[in-house]
Amino acid sequence: MRETTWEFSEAWAGEDDVLREARARASELGCVPVGPGGAAALRVLAAALGARAVVEIGTGTGVSGLALLQGMRPDGILTTVDVEPEHQRAAKEAFAAAGVAGNRARVISGRALDVLPRLADGGYDLVFCDGEKTEHTAYLTEALRLLRVGGAVAFDGSLLDAVADPAQRDEQTTAVRELLAAVKGDERLVSSLLPVGDGLLVAVKRA
Repeated sequence: MRETTWEFSEAWAGEDDVLREARARASELGCVPVGPGGAAALRVLAAALGARAVVEIGTGTGVSGLALLQGMRPDGILTTVDVEPEHQRAAKEAFAAAGVAGNRARVISGRALDVLPRLADGGYDLVFCDGEKTEHTAYLTEALRLLRVGGAVAFDGSLLDAVADPAQRDEQTTAVRELLAAVKGDERLVSSLLPVGDGLLVAVKRA
């Protein structure tokens, strides 16, 4: 029953042709985008925050970026960072196909931990992290600097199968556990681990 309910939930929001094409392109290029449930959650989160400025770590082929842009204010700007130029070209094509104005998506090529320090303190409503799992704790540190009070940070892939198995101690699984502990233990954050896709960890920065 739980698996059936999860599948129903993942499919319920639905996706338009542009999102489906971006997913297909991700499969061709060998990158794994946020799932349909996670994309829907990001859209709602951006809308609830009235997000005007969003940072995305891991552009991919534009799946999560499209979801964020759909939820953001019409004048909102997405700053998205990735190390793979080919992925970013595909994302730009997806944004254009969706009718996103060119000035609404600032696409930056490079390592997130090199780019993020150049962004303004307290200037963002939402930070979405879908980059290297082993760098997620470092992304959290940067996100807390970048976010305004009341802003939110979200991490994809926080419910990997191995995370709940204490016998699994590989580098990636350990990094996710460290992130979960860091968020849960930070008194500046109000957090929740959402069972959508392979887990979306969401935390709001409070005063």
